[in-house]
Amino acid sequence: MTIVRFLGVDIEAGPGALIPRAETELLGRTALAKLAGIAAPTIIDVCCGTGNLACAVASAVPTARGWALDLTDGAVALARANVDRLGLGDRLQVGQGDLFGALGDAADRLTGTVDLVTCNPPYISTAKLATRTDLADEPREAFDGGPYGVTIHQRTAREALPLLRPGAWLVMELGLGQERQVELVIGRTRGYDLVELVNDDAGAPRVIAARKKQEPA
Repeated sequence: MTIVRFLGVDIEAGPGALIPRAETELLGRTALAKLAGIAAPTIIDVCCGTGNLACAVASAVPTARGWALDLTDGAVALARANVDRLGLGDRLQVGQGDLFGALGDAADRLTGTVDLVTCNPPYISTAKLATRTDLADEPREAFDGGPYGVTIHQRTAREALPLLRPGAWLVMELGLGQERQVELVIGRTRGYDLVELVNDDAGAPRVIAARKKQEPA
């Protein structure tokens, strides 16, 4: 096991999940900005991997409660280990399953109450992933974004809507050059009224934030 520093929090990483990358800190900072002013936010992090994002947000916002969700045994085991090691078990639950299906029965009571959904999805296309020998030591599920690299973005944008309260935010990481595709994916849901791109230090859009439509006055 390896300890990786992520947004000021020490995260245990291992072969069962994507090793937290420095570029994902932009996603974390964007998420924290969207929670500003919310007294006791409810958060859900899908494709949580080691749980780095959920743990960092919960550590920075002591009143936050929520869920870290992933599909694979290795990722869920690491996320649970990090939640326990950081003493966040009273505020963060870790669930296993296919995206929001990992919530199980909790999905019904969370409907329309969630303040923030975050996702660092797989965003390399299946064809390109086959050529990436540099990623051979990490789980394929952490990178394979389907035929065009945006399959999980598409599903997350659609499936988050019932859970988000009006005016709440969905924040996702992007692969280089994916911003237009993901903007279109979000637009097709017809559920968001504001979409923002956040650039990295090199000026490339690497995070997208979408606000769920407000209820009519």
